[in-house]
Amino acid sequence: MNENGVSIEVKKLRKSWGPVEVLKEVDFGIEAGGFLTLLGPSGCGKSTLLRLICGLDEVSGGRVLIDGKDVTNKAAAARNLGMVFQNYALFPHMTIKENIAYGLKIRKVPADEKKKQIDRVAELMALGSLLDRRPAQLSGGQQQRVALARVLVSGRPLVLMDEPLSNLDAKLRVEIRSEIRSLNKKLGITIVYVTHDQSEALSMSDRVVLMNAGEVSQIGTPKDLYEHPANTFSATFIGTPPTNILESSEVAFPANLKITGVQDVSACQFGIRPESLTFPGDDCEFRVKARVQSVEYEGKVFLIHLMTTAGTRMVLSHPGGSVPEEGEEITVGWDRASTHVFLKSDGKAAAIAR
Repeated sequence: MNENGVSIEVKKLRKSWGPVEVLKEVDFGIEAGGFLTLLGPSGCGKSTLLRLICGLDEVSGGRVLIDGKDVTNKAAAARNLGMVFQNYALFPHMTIKENIAYGLKIRKVPADEKKKQIDRVAELMALGSLLDRRPAQLSGGQQQRVALARVLVSGRPLVLMDEPLSNLDAKLRVEIRSEIRSLNKKLGITIVYVTHDQSEALSMSDRVVLMNAGEVSQIGTPKDLYEHPANTFSATFIGTPPTNILESSEVAFPANLKITGVQDVSACQFGIRPESLTFPGDDCEFRVKARVQSVEYEGKVFLIHLMTTAGTRMVLSHPGGSVPEEGEEITVGWDRASTHVFLKSDGKAAAIAR
């Protein structure tokens, strides 16, 4: 099996279906051995982008480079990559060993080498005791391990994964995503991973490409996207519950507050993550009055759903202690360091002047 990944560069990549433009000049790159996730809601273009990288669809413009070589017009078979999809695509009449070995058989790999590779990947994916079974005798998580093993045994330096965990229950998703990340580190292969699940993206990736309506909303490390959202879409898509977005007119803020490049604070909105809110917040720099709509117990915290006097919905993540009751009017607050500022005109992030 190949122990090294390859770099990928996507340059001004476009895709149109007739008059409908589904990808609009997408640019990003990933170093060899990296783990990059294409994240976004349904219909944002992430799966289309993956198909362009692997060569299953023709591009309408731009270029795809793998390991520095332009593969834009090459067939998928000539790109030296492996693919794992939501559908495991296992052969039901074959044993697990035969499923894993299928690609090796097609390539006429010698028997000794084939056995060595199958044994190695079976140990890596904890499939050793299952090799003589058929897919119908395996759980969903085990079948996904087989699909991964089949790609790994191919020795491809680049693996593309399209929503591979979406058919699994929550517990299995956590287990398998940990295994995928571990394989990325152990083998040094490059992985491009597609998901709509932000928890998968944040927990697994070196870099995340957050997409919205065929465009890149933000690119960065998971920490970058969470702590420094580039716009209101990033702020509200990343994080559970999502960032609260408030009009400046409904917030009590310091009279000397200045926003870089903005003359009037009224041209801005404030973003605050639910866990950054304080209750009671009467002594905070930034404050807003709101009425409690409902209270949810989540184990470690209470999620308190609020509505401001201006009619904006908010969520407060409260650790416990004094918990307000439904219908109660309260003041919640936050500090300057927790405040995200966005321009109302285009939703882009702005900065509080020091």
